[in-house]
Amino acid sequence: MAPIPPGIHLLVSFNREQWYRALTFMLTFLLYTSFHLSRKPISIVKSELHKNCSAASELAAATGAVASSGGQEASFPSLHTEMECSWKPFDKSNYKQLLGAMDYSFLCAYAIGMYLSGIIGERLPIRLYLTVGMLSSGLFTCLFGLGYIYNIHSLGFYIFVQVANGLVQTTGWPSVVTCIGNWFGKGRRGLIMGLWNSHTSVGNILGSLIAGYWVSSNWGLSFIVPGLIIAAMGVICFLFLIEPSSVELQLICGLPVPVSVLMQNYDTELLLPRDAVCVPAQPVVVVKSESEPSAISFMGALRIPGVVEFSLCLLFAKLVSYTFLFWLPLYITKAAHLDAKKAGDLSTLFDVGGIVGGILAGVISDKLGKRASTCAVMLLLAAPTLYGFSMISQLGLGPTVGMLLVCGGLVNGPYALITTAVSADLGTHKSLKGNARALSTVTAIIDGTGSVGAALGPLLAGVLSAGGWNQVFYMLMTADFLALLLLLRLVTKELSSSKSHPVSAIE
Repeated sequence: MAPIPPGIHLLVSFNREQWYRALTFMLTFLLYTSFHLSRKPISIVKSELHKNCSAASELAAATGAVASSGGQEASFPSLHTEMECSWKPFDKSNYKQLLGAMDYSFLCAYAIGMYLSGIIGERLPIRLYLTVGMLSSGLFTCLFGLGYIYNIHSLGFYIFVQVANGLVQTTGWPSVVTCIGNWFGKGRRGLIMGLWNSHTSVGNILGSLIAGYWVSSNWGLSFIVPGLIIAAMGVICFLFLIEPSSVELQLICGLPVPVSVLMQNYDTELLLPRDAVCVPAQPVVVVKSESEPSAISFMGALRIPGVVEFSLCLLFAKLVSYTFLFWLPLYITKAAHLDAKKAGDLSTLFDVGGIVGGILAGVISDKLGKRASTCAVMLLLAAPTLYGFSMISQLGLGPTVGMLLVCGGLVNGPYALITTAVSADLGTHKSLKGNARALSTVTAIIDGTGSVGAALGPLLAGVLSAGGWNQVFYMLMTADFLALLLLLRLVTKELSSSKSHPVSAIE
């Protein structure tokens, strides 16, 4: 193709840019909603894989005792059968450890894969990379549900599916954050990404409702339906996702180009509808550099100020969040004596609180310009709130509802802020000198480190809950305090900055 002749006047349409941004916002929101929608069923199905069989066993023993006292040696059928009670191999007394091992398999594979995913994602077209990941995730999610359809009772099968699914799901987060981060500037990034990050909670809520609909009758469909949904969203991703890098083709063809791409050094947020404005641009000469910006190295990303602190903080914050994600429905089932569907529906209140907390954290951090301080305050409040929840949840349904909302906001607020606005800030840090390709790697490092905590939390919960749920809550409170301690250096730096010119410690 012939090079662009000098002096070509490009017509820049602000409405076209708004349309690109709105499409990217909504599409990436729906794409990652489907990721979380496919992760949630395991937490709902846990109480079905191992039901409370103690009541049935006690009833059988009592019935046998009555018969014996009457002088009859009667033989009664066991009430603790596979179809009436638990699903093998989760019918044993160590079922919590087995369920914890399944969670750990998924999350450990996710954590390991995340470090590689960001690096790979920088070198491949985001649209294709994300599409393949979503189709593969749909396949493995459906495979888990087929274990019910084909009566599979092998622990190895379920662990294999969880490991494979954990690896392919790592394609999601670096890809969508790179898309949204490169389309929106820093001006109101906390607010925008606070709203956008509600996809996590929306996905959890929808996943709970979908899985809960079939959990008691056919828990295989609790996985198959979400698997088909994420696969279908993968096809939509392939057809409609617009990558920021694709605008080079528009330049060559003389089509309208998003202003934010032409003016990389300016914050050109367009949040409110405006009348169509066509601005005749000055002559633009596209100069092709001899070499494209190289992808940042792993160690280079670690040297960006704030990456290490926020990564380690997220490790503990995500430990708490994912423990709730994978174990909250089972805890409610045992504590409130509810069935799997009702417990799953009630657990969605935690996610509703998470939506509010994520948006609130984004708005406050935008206004103050202090991301680390915002996270620190919420972490400080979260620890005693978790203790209050463990006490109040024993008092009845009403108090539990309120505490679920509060806990969801305080637990998910810092987690949401770090994985979105903070990651995008660090991935476009001024030390990178405009190398936007680094965003995928930085995002993967932060979320990959957080995923280590996400893997440890549910595993520890499975082990500690055998000695009582109080031990689980003590573990969660300790994790919140450790997350707070890791941010103290950045908080101190933010608070020492000039009040008349608030500057985030990571800028």
